[in-house]
Amino acid sequence: MRSADPVVIRTSLALAGAAIFLPGAATGSGFQLQEQSASGLGIAYAGMAASTQDASTAFWNPAGISQQLTGPEISAASIYIDPTTRFRASSGSSTPDGGDGGVSSFVPSLYGRAALSSKVAVGLAVNSPFGLSTDWSAPWAGMYRALVSKSETLNINPVAGMRLGPYFSIGAGVSYQRLKAKLTNAVTPLIPGSVARLDGSDWAWGWNVGVLADLPAGTRLGLTYRSHTDYNIHGTLGFNKAELSPLASHASTNLRLPPTASVAISQRLSPDLRVLADYTWTGWDSVQSLTVLATDGVQAGQVVSDTALRFSDSWRAGLGLEYQINAPWLLRAGVAYDRSPVQDAFRSPRLPDADRKWLAFGARWRANSGLSLDIGGAYIWVKSAPSELGSVLPVPGELMGTYLSHIVVLGSQLNYQF
Repeated sequence: MRSADPVVIRTSLALAGAAIFLPGAATGSGFQLQEQSASGLGIAYAGMAASTQDASTAFWNPAGISQQLTGPEISAASIYIDPTTRFRASSGSSTPDGGDGGVSSFVPSLYGRAALSSKVAVGLAVNSPFGLSTDWSAPWAGMYRALVSKSETLNINPVAGMRLGPYFSIGAGVSYQRLKAKLTNAVTPLIPGSVARLDGSDWAWGWNVGVLADLPAGTRLGLTYRSHTDYNIHGTLGFNKAELSPLASHASTNLRLPPTASVAISQRLSPDLRVLADYTWTGWDSVQSLTVLATDGVQAGQVVSDTALRFSDSWRAGLGLEYQINAPWLLRAGVAYDRSPVQDAFRSPRLPDADRKWLAFGARWRANSGLSLDIGGAYIWVKSAPSELGSVLPVPGELMGTYLSHIVVLGSQLNYQF
């Protein structure tokens, strides 16, 4: 039976471990998911911290749950995200490009809010703030760095809000959030077809706060902050070839997902026309490196990877319009620009992220005083992103070229107020 050099295996496996929580094809900066409601999709999620028209405000700004509430309300949304991500090798390269690495996904969410008094309300958000995946077809130039990368989060976020008077509202909540990931990559050409698989998960706590101010002339200002979440990830490392089974082990790493802050404005230009805008900051500099530690097996207690990622803080700006054309129908449109935290020199095929531009449209149809339906769609242009990963022994194959991506997003949401 042929065996591979443990150094080769360990180094290749470390590449998987280093990227354990770097899923691809997310529609916000890094691997953040903007798609938390269909009512926001139609305006490219512009000004959501100042928009309180349904129960999804429990996530966007908990101060909004006491606004426009005459009875308990629920909102259920489903967003379909269809990314296309291709790698184009540099001129003269004959290596396969891995096909389309984008993976289509549905992102569901559920929200509720209810008044406890004329001034106090409670709410709940159940959603997925981070995630999505890439899936590259082997053989390809980057298969020793990435094949499958899949990550998902489950966020459970109860909130409470209070009106302090006719002009101001405050709100706060706590989040209990699970992060779960699966990664695969080719291991070594010494054992053709060998693949490593890494699975890991953890739960972590966070919190969010928000403020709303209703000013004269139809102006509403919103300010919200969502804390970082600290994960102590535990996972298993496995292989599809018996020759490598002695190297299987458990592993762990620590990861801090970033805080976010948003300032937003909603301005009534007429009884039928509203403009929304926002500036949102995400503290991605919390992700500078990932250190993966083997917790048992032949490498127990050893650092198998200490990989630099060098994320930088990112920002997002959006502008949206809503127009009430008649009693049942509200039309929406929006644009946004989303700055990526990924630097060119550290871009991974697990997360070929780059700056992006949004164009979105949507509508709300109100069936009666309690029931409404939101629909929306967006096209996202992703900036061409260079790959500058050279061949570093013992991992074979450089990855020099360009990632070309775009994303289509469609969503619907049902709202019911009792």
